[in-house]
Amino acid sequence: MNDFNYSNIFETKGIEYIAIITFFLILIPFWIILNKQKSISKKIKKVLGILSFDILKIPQGVFHNNNHTWAFLEKNGDASVGLDDFLLHTTGEVKLRTLKIPGETINKGDLITEIIKGDKLLSVASPISGVVIKTNVQLIESPELLNQDPYGKGWIFKIKPSKWKEESRYFYLSDEASRWSKMEIQRFKDFLAQIGQKYSDEPSLAILQDGGELIDNTLSELPDVVWQDFQKSFLNENKFNNNDPVYCVLS
Repeated sequence: MNDFNYSNIFETKGIEYIAIITFFLILIPFWIILNKQKSISKKIKKVLGILSFDILKIPQGVFHNNNHTWAFLEKNGDASVGLDDFLLHTTGEVKLRTLKIPGETINKGDLITEIIKGDKLLSVASPISGVVIKTNVQLIESPELLNQDPYGKGWIFKIKPSKWKEESRYFYLSDEASRWSKMEIQRFKDFLAQIGQKYSDEPSLAILQDGGELIDNTLSELPDVVWQDFQKSFLNENKFNNNDPVYCVLS
């Protein structure tokens, strides 16, 4: 018992322990605030990966519109209409809310469907004018067909076009569609870099502009505010000449 010595740590190193505890009390709230500010940017970093032009389906004979819809003129004169592969690779698996029914007359630029993923939404305008002949009811029970076969079983509407020759002349077809799709992938990378700057105080995600790749379902990991920006940048743009009908602004 005589060899036992008792030491009070707060008498020997009390000031050091108090300093450490105080440091962590200050650090934890700061860490929480900092992580909230950077949450969007961290999610954007998760999209670095494998989405590239090489995996996009761009079938021959399909007309691509600049709002990432497509139209294909069938032998009977009706046109199938759907969403292009680029758009579906960015959103991942989604559900649709069709807003037109057979018998309705539509104009190019009219809102025809909404892409829904949880509480996030994108509005899609019609690439052509005409009368709706049929909607793809199979997508209600099997929405995965939209991603699995976007230009086949994943069609959304059959439309009897009223201005096909006039409206299709500004669509992208074949090699032109391929070149445009490559440009859209690069533009999407630039878009993500800008989003990183807009919603975070972190430095710009420059790797996206330096050839960094993307993974599938990019938007699925990102919040609603990014979907809204994507809507404005990729689905509401009008690249047609002034003589063409203008897309309605969809919010």
